[in-house]
Amino acid sequence: MKPSYQFTRWQRLLKPSEFKNVFDQACKSGDNYFTVLARPNAVTTARLGLVIAKKKIREAVARNRVKRLIRESFRYHQHGLMGIDCVVLAKEGIDQFDNRTLTCALTTHWQKIARRCKKS
Repeated sequence: MKPSYQFTRWQRLLKPSEFKNVFDQACKSGDNYFTVLARPNAVTTARLGLVIAKKKIREAVARNRVKRLIRESFRYHQHGLMGIDCVVLAKEGIDQFDNRTLTCALTTHWQKIARRCKKS
């Protein structure tokens, strides 16, 4: 049976309390592009929250591109992140980088988070 690569509503962090849980006790991974915070959750699926501030990326088109890249990368790596809540924060100026650079950075983050959060 092939794994499903869907990204459904149930795989999103929606409530402030869900974000707060991740921010309170997080495994961190950071570089020049993103900061990824993660924490084991009580459900069996991986869940994603995005914090892409208008202050960091001024143009809506660029913000939407970055969010789309993050969701797409998460969708492909969700099976390695089972049982983990992730929040991705964008750093200033990442709208200047191409898709390949950002996707490679995210892949590295997912691998780090999977190792660090599975141990705890």
